[in-house]
Amino acid sequence: MLLLRLVWLQIIEGTWYQQKALENRIREIVVEPKRGDIYDRNGKELAVSVNTEACYAIPAEVNKSKKASSTARELASILDMKEKDLYELITKEQHSVWIKFKLNKAQVKELREKNLPGIGIIPKPQRFYPKGNLASHILGFAGDYNQGLEGLEIAYEKELAGVCGRLLVEYDAAGHEIPESTRRYIQPEQGLNAVLTIDQTIQYIAERELDKVYQERSPKSATIVVMDPRTGEILALANKPDFDPNQFHKSPAQVRRNTAIADSYEPGSTFKIVTLAAALEEGVTNRDDQFYDPGYIKVNGETIRCWAPEGHGSQTLAEVVQNSCNPGFINLGLKLGTQRLYKYINGFGFGNPLGFDLPGEASGIVIPEKQVKPVDLATISMGQANSVTPLQMVTALSAIVNGGKLMKPYLVKELRNKEGQVVKKYNPQVMRQVISDDTSKLERELLEAVVSHGSGRNGYIEGYSVGGKTGTAQKPVPGGGYSTTDYVASFIGFAPVDDPQLVAIVVVDSPKGYPYYGGTVAAPVFREVVKDSLRYLGVPVRYSPGEKAADEEMAVVPLVLNLPVQEAEKILKEAGLESERSGSGQIVYGQLPLDGVKVKKGSKVLLNLQKLDTGQQDERVVPNVKGKSMRDVAELLGMMGLVLVPEGDPFPTGIAVEQEPAAGTQITAGGQVRVKFRAPQNVVTGP
Repeated sequence: MLLLRLVWLQIIEGTWYQQKALENRIREIVVEPKRGDIYDRNGKELAVSVNTEACYAIPAEVNKSKKASSTARELASILDMKEKDLYELITKEQHSVWIKFKLNKAQVKELREKNLPGIGIIPKPQRFYPKGNLASHILGFAGDYNQGLEGLEIAYEKELAGVCGRLLVEYDAAGHEIPESTRRYIQPEQGLNAVLTIDQTIQYIAERELDKVYQERSPKSATIVVMDPRTGEILALANKPDFDPNQFHKSPAQVRRNTAIADSYEPGSTFKIVTLAAALEEGVTNRDDQFYDPGYIKVNGETIRCWAPEGHGSQTLAEVVQNSCNPGFINLGLKLGTQRLYKYINGFGFGNPLGFDLPGEASGIVIPEKQVKPVDLATISMGQANSVTPLQMVTALSAIVNGGKLMKPYLVKELRNKEGQVVKKYNPQVMRQVISDDTSKLERELLEAVVSHGSGRNGYIEGYSVGGKTGTAQKPVPGGGYSTTDYVASFIGFAPVDDPQLVAIVVVDSPKGYPYYGGTVAAPVFREVVKDSLRYLGVPVRYSPGEKAADEEMAVVPLVLNLPVQEAEKILKEAGLESERSGSGQIVYGQLPLDGVKVKKGSKVLLNLQKLDTGQQDERVVPNVKGKSMRDVAELLGMMGLVLVPEGDPFPTGIAVEQEPAAGTQITAGGQVRVKFRAPQNVVTGP
């Protein structure tokens, strides 16, 4: 019977017992693979994996040694960790546990000298971002366990992560590693390398300019997206504030939020490019159509005012676009009707995610078409009511200027293995044709005039033809309505006009100070980013005859603050500009427009010679505003810390004819100045 049992155990079940004995002796350590690197389009490293030493424990071996307490004490001294936490960690009921990553040389040396029971050291790849904060919202970051947590790192986790390897080590019954015993190393498989569409240099330029506007205007956030309109490739995507992915633990989630794709906002006048494209494509208007803007428009009993209270008067479509005239664009929207306008809102990708590479893409908020009332249609036409993301806006403008093709925006060009061979290539993808090439060409010309003659003058780039659109949107407030102090300033544009190679959007949320307009806050940022990017890309400088003439007619307002008034007037005259004094002092304490603004030669620069009194009285001298437009009056009084109360019969429009208090009167800062405006006589209303 004993012989039969022995045969059964050795022959019949021998293989099973042999396997169990092997499992009892063999300890398995997971060896993580090298995570795939991330490069920019030119092969510059943006994210790499570096091998660092990591300390691990095998709790079963620690417990067998009967030295768990002393081992924890020794580890605490070497690794600068709490002894209690270490004891709990190395005695866990787990096969193996990680103790600490990224050991320094001294720690590695001491651990090897101590040779603590159940404690080992193994190379472990860790993520490293050599450029620090650069492109942090694109890259995201990988955690201590080499797993993607945000950005591209998590979006392409499967491709970047690789396949784990294993280290098999044989131990004796006492828990000691058997010398010269079975020791098998199964090589991990490295992850794929990703090559992005991002250009490191253009990304740097964008972040540099965002840093400037962030320091100067202290906004809540600021965003730039630069795209190649021909392909949909994202060349730069930057947000401020940003973070260092090497130390992501130190940055709150809100700072790490990618506002370019995750946050929606009411675009204001930049959305007028969509209304214009729809109206041109549907044939409801043409370049020479006549419009009349008295400063307001009535829609279904509601009065909607133009941003210029005195209105723009009679104007062509081209002038409506240059002036960003609200009533003009509302007229276009009403002519189109809800169904036709929504055909293009949907066609350009608003209200739905674009299928971008990064996680967290928002769809924006679009009022359902069936719920749109006439007043909603009017406000949508000029950029209110609906919300969009910066990515959606730059994608829509790309379609408008590239011949009408909506290109899918993307960030990853290709995936390569460790030998550098292309495993997968991502090609430009046309989502749909939204407008015709003829409409695209006409709108490019109209938007060029916005920069050369209209509200987007600060986006002008010497040597290149530039088109664009400004936007200054009041922010919605909880409970309904819009803030009168909080704005989103934006500019969206493209260059060169005849062959667009770059499209960019700049969005600055709640800039501090005055002026807060898109044309003065965002357009200069666009100009510097696109100017340096075009030169870096080697796009040849070129002028069109019309552009040369426009440049000859324009002048850049110089800085004359804190100069004696005579010297300031001399400088302005040399720049081809006129001046107008406000106050009776001898020093310039304020100027409008601000320096750097491009205006027509011969334009007036208002010089405030009244020092702002910071004493107890804090009084202002009321300037003479008679004969000025409502916009000029508003700017002048605002500069002096006074409040305009416009009046008129039946509504305020035209030029100032009366004021109360009278010019020269002293009133407290923040005081009201009532000004009566009267429209010019014999004005003929256009169609």
